[in-house]
Amino acid sequence: MSTQPLHIGFVGLGIMGTPMAGHLIKAGHTLHLHTRGTVPAELVQAGGKACASGREVAQASDIVIIMVPDTPDVGDALFGKGGVAEGLTKGKLVIDMSSISPVETKEYAARIEALGCDYIDAPVSGGDVGAKNATLSIMCGAKEAAFERAKPVFELMGKNITRVGEIGDGQTCKVANQIVVALTINAVAEGLLFAARAGADPAKVRQALLGGLATSRILEILGERMIKRTFDPGFRIKLHQKDLNLALTAARQLGLALPATSNAQQLFSACVAHGGAAWDHSGMVRALEKLSNFEIGQKPA
Repeated sequence: MSTQPLHIGFVGLGIMGTPMAGHLIKAGHTLHLHTRGTVPAELVQAGGKACASGREVAQASDIVIIMVPDTPDVGDALFGKGGVAEGLTKGKLVIDMSSISPVETKEYAARIEALGCDYIDAPVSGGDVGAKNATLSIMCGAKEAAFERAKPVFELMGKNITRVGEIGDGQTCKVANQIVVALTINAVAEGLLFAARAGADPAKVRQALLGGLATSRILEILGERMIKRTFDPGFRIKLHQKDLNLALTAARQLGLALPATSNAQQLFSACVAHGGAAWDHSGMVRALEKLSNFEIGQKPA
């Protein structure tokens, strides 16, 4: 863990970015902050410095972290008017922790490296819980030297930190992660819905499953949300849809068949059709409930 205070920029302070930036401030680093809207007061009160633009963030920082929703958002944060690239000087490090296209990631990296800076794609998994608890899994695509430079910073936000390979490989790993997560949500939802419709207590079924081979973080965290009907994000369905679109587009290009991924995407689309774009992704269960005309928690006839 780094003991040397750094000037770190953080662009994108949403559900994930705010607690992540908070951990860096708590560790003694000086944070230069920019986001759409207003920088959260809690970060300013903790010592973070609000900046008017990404350019201002980059000018003040040795390392700049981007944490925004989608591929075009990263492009805008980096290369839009007043963007990060305008404030970079040789030797700085840019880290994109968003989940975006591996193809565009390589293009963005080439443009940043042309300015004499290093670039890392470092998407994360663990959701809002992992962000708040600093237990995120961080999947990195980077040159070895850049990764080693960034690792002490990553260790303040996550626990499982892996250099998967070169630039773009972190994003590829994240797409694979999102496939596994979506399919596991589907499995947990179907299992709990089956148990409830058959007349068993879904909460007790979940508790029993947590002790066996079916256990997972999805069952632990999202299974509880399904039972308690708490579908506030979390990780929004529309963002998981975006990640599965990346998976399915790449699969077509690679000649791969991903039928279960396609099915999960259709269930998310059904949720969106019922007004659920902003639901937590555990809300996939609601699409299955609509198909079955039965909700978890409902008493069987």
